[in-house]
Amino acid sequence: MPNPCQGADLALLDVQALNNDKTAWVILDARPVKAWEEEHIKGAFSFSWEQYTTVDKDQIAYRIKDSKILGQALGDLGITPVTKVVVYADAGESWGGEGWLCWALEWLGHQGEVRLLKGGIQAWKRNGFELAQGRSSQPTPVPVSYIPKPDAAMLISARELKQRLHEFQLVDTRSIREWFMGHLPGAVHISWTRFFTGPDRIPLDVVQLKKLLKKNDLNPDKPIVYYCSGGIRSGYSWLVHELAGLPESLNFEGGTAEWEVVYP
Repeated sequence: MPNPCQGADLALLDVQALNNDKTAWVILDARPVKAWEEEHIKGAFSFSWEQYTTVDKDQIAYRIKDSKILGQALGDLGITPVTKVVVYADAGESWGGEGWLCWALEWLGHQGEVRLLKGGIQAWKRNGFELAQGRSSQPTPVPVSYIPKPDAAMLISARELKQRLHEFQLVDTRSIREWFMGHLPGAVHISWTRFFTGPDRIPLDVVQLKKLLKKNDLNPDKPIVYYCSGGIRSGYSWLVHELAGLPESLNFEGGTAEWEVVYP
C-alpha cells in the first residue's frame, strides 16, 4: 500500500506493487534523457526538468515552461488530468528531478494519483525487474487532451517571499559551497542530499525528517519554504516534506536565480 501524504494525492509506491500492476500506471522517468536512453523501466517515458525549464524574459534561468506546454507534452504521452502516474529517478543524476516533476504535476492541477517509486531505479534493478534501452522500446501513446489548471498557491515570487519572510522558515537546499557564496536572509542550510537515506536513496520518513529539521533549529509544525538555484533540488525536499505529511511547505521555484535578479 502507498504511504499517504497530507493534502495532494502524493505517496510512495513500492517497486513490487508497480511490477505487479504496471498497466494501471503511466510511468515517467525524471532523469536526464541520456540516462533514460541508456537504461529505464520498460514502458517508461522520459520527462526531465531539463526539457521543461527555460530562461524567462527577465533572464531568470530554470523557470518552468508555460503550463500549456507541459499540458501538451503530458497529453502527447496519453496522460489526462486524472491519469495515475508513477514518477521515478535515482535522487542523483537528475538533481532531485523526481521531486520537481511531482511538484510540477501538483502545480498543473493534476487530479489523478501521483506516486514516487520508492527506491527509484536502484530498487527496481536490485529486484531484477525488467529494464529496456533506447527509444525503440518506448510504447506508442494515444494522444489525449490535458488541460492544465495551474494552482497559484504552489508558487511564490521573490517579491512576495521577501514581504512575507516573517511567516516562513527558509531552508537552502544547495551545496555548502553555494551557501557560503550567498543565501537568502534568515535561511538555514540543509543540503537536499540529506532528505534521503540508504543505497536506494529512500525519502526520509516523518520521524527522520522531524529529527533533521529540529537538529537545524527548525519547527516542523510551522511553514517552511525550500529553495535552491531554480526549484529542482528544493522540489525534491518539498516532496519529502509532503510525503511525510508535515504542515505547509512551499517550493520557491524561482530560487536564487530569481532572487539575484530581483534583488541584485
